[in-house]
Amino acid sequence: MRVAILGAGAIAYGNAALLCRDGHDVTLWSPSGQRTVTLAAGAPLVATGAVAGRFHPRIAASCADALAGAEAVVVAVPGYAHRRVLDAAAPHLRSEQVLVFSSHMSLAALYLEKLLLKRGVTTPIAALGTTVTTGRQTAPDAVTVSSVRARLDVAVLPESATARGIGVCRALFGDRFVQHSALLAIALSNLNPQNHLAIALCNLTRMELGETWGQNHHITPAVARLIEALDAERLAIAQAFGLAVRTIHEHFHLSFNVPLGSLVEMAKALAQRPLVMNGPATLDSRYVTEDVPFGLVPTVQLAALAGVPAPLHESGVRIMSALYGRDFAAENDILPQLGALSRETLTGQG
Repeated sequence: MRVAILGAGAIAYGNAALLCRDGHDVTLWSPSGQRTVTLAAGAPLVATGAVAGRFHPRIAASCADALAGAEAVVVAVPGYAHRRVLDAAAPHLRSEQVLVFSSHMSLAALYLEKLLLKRGVTTPIAALGTTVTTGRQTAPDAVTVSSVRARLDVAVLPESATARGIGVCRALFGDRFVQHSALLAIALSNLNPQNHLAIALCNLTRMELGETWGQNHHITPAVARLIEALDAERLAIAQAFGLAVRTIHEHFHLSFNVPLGSLVEMAKALAQRPLVMNGPATLDSRYVTEDVPFGLVPTVQLAALAGVPAPLHESGVRIMSALYGRDFAAENDILPQLGALSRETLTGQG
């Protein structure tokens, strides 16, 4: 299948390597134009880890060029780049294409749907609850893929295009998708913001000092308790909306293929694997700059709509804002474009 990947970071590169390995015709587009310079000059994309090999995706000079011949489009940029990328892509998307968010954040699928409706275009939008691959970009032409997730939640807009959207997801990435009818379930299925908040907050000085530290090794009993308490808030929000979403333990089990157990035990099992997942070595990490404004902030708004207290999520936004000297709630540029959110509007989306 001809697929355009909008993005050129770790997730985009991991997706590109996986898709190239499996025989798809892949085009990468870097929104900045800088991250794919080495690949555009002819260097192979070198992948190690869960996906290994040397691959040669095409490199597009513009978003329009990337989309021109694509049957499927994968958005693989951090949440803070979603609006910029969607604004660039919306004028060129066609109804015969399928767009996949890997992963969906901050109800961005609703924003894209609004842009497309203005053009009279009904491109199916498949919103994934998390990324297909995990890993780190190690060089301008290299990525280490830590894992390929075994199960991912997905919802499709419009609901009438669900079969087509999920069919394309499976054609691209295999039979690993679990269907949800509500986009709201996907919004509450992304566990990265809560997990990364706990990990970053409890290891912030390591990040600031640029230390090398194993992420899973540092999910100590205290950090695990914070993650589980944040998870309890998220699960309560989902329950108030009448939705069933995975627990943190189910997420670790299905994402990383570790036996079910306590979170500490599951993290220890991951820490013992040969491929060590290091934590961020800088404050300029998406664990905060993406996940706080585009993960925690929407969750806080959903909690308010559901009438469920979320003091840990709210405190996380405020504490990280104080630590960084930034107003992370104000940095979300998607939510203001959606207008007033209501419980009825969100639960009515399919």
